[in-house]
Amino acid sequence: MAEVKIAAEVRNDFGKGAARQTRRAGKVPGVIYGHGAETVHITLPGHELMMALKTNNVLLSLDIEGRNELVIPKAVQRDAIKRTLTHVDLLAVKRGEKVTVEVAVHTEGDLAPGANLLEHVLTTLSVEAEATHIPESVTVSVQGLDAGDAILAKDVELPKGTTLVTDAEATVIQVVAAQAEEASADAEAEGAEA
Repeated sequence: MAEVKIAAEVRNDFGKGAARQTRRAGKVPGVIYGHGAETVHITLPGHELMMALKTNNVLLSLDIEGRNELVIPKAVQRDAIKRTLTHVDLLAVKRGEKVTVEVAVHTEGDLAPGANLLEHVLTTLSVEAEATHIPESVTVSVQGLDAGDAILAKDVELPKGTTLVTDAEATVIQVVAAQAEEASADAEAEGAEA
């Protein structure tokens, strides 16, 4: 997992007007919380933060006016139309500390021959991992699976040091038989009359 370094500034102005002014300057307002410490309001450079957030479960190393703080994104808010970042909530973490995060589930391999459909029941799994070793995703092999087969959360191979938080019996992926549409008797009768 990549650790991205970003410079941040403490923010002392609050409210909608101050937040708009921060965004116009190309920065994103944010808040850091966790470890029972007082909440810290900050501003981050918009472009650098946007690029860092393209990596799933990124670990951010913030330089806040000479003080270094490790954080992970907990909630990211975006403008629905412009798709720009409007606010970010960050959780303070320490090296060696375990955190619970959502990781994406990817598939690889080919299904058994036939007209089967692969259904992703869960697109993410909740796992617990060390803050500095959070996996970006997990990969599940669907090679040779046939209709009626399923992969449960407990069957997903997790990276070393990562434990499953999602219910072990939850279905992650299942293979269903494709159903061909049968022509109804009425449609056949209409075709014969024509």
